Amino acid sequence: MLEVGPLTAIPAGEGLRVDASPPIAVFHTDDGAVYAIDDTCTHQDASLADGWLEGCLVECPLHASCFDLRTGAVDQPPAKRPVRTHRVEVVDGVIFVELSTDAPNLPPGVTLGDPVHD
Repeated sequence: MLEVGPLTAIPAGEGLRVDASPPIAVFHTDDGAVYAIDDTCTHQDASLADGWLEGCLVECPLHASCFDLRTGAVDQPPAKRPVRTHRVEVVDGVIFVELSTDAPNLPPGVTLGDPVHD
């Protein structure tokens, strides 16, 4: 499991980009839940950690696609493909993420070998 850091480092209602391949975003919702998804929008190369969080939905800062943090499903276009979700555990106030082994849905033109994603 990947140790992200203390839960207190992510204020409720915000997200944090975490270096992985590809990067992930960890969100701490207003109700105290913690979720992890791939950080890159599947529509175009944008960081979802920089997006807007409302409940269990994050809105991409680039073109307003929305993704469900619980399932990765697209809730609002222009994105058509979901993002991967990752299992999260909070142990003694520290966030741990088990990275999914499924293939990521990266946007067109972005590969795992891109310097931005390594």
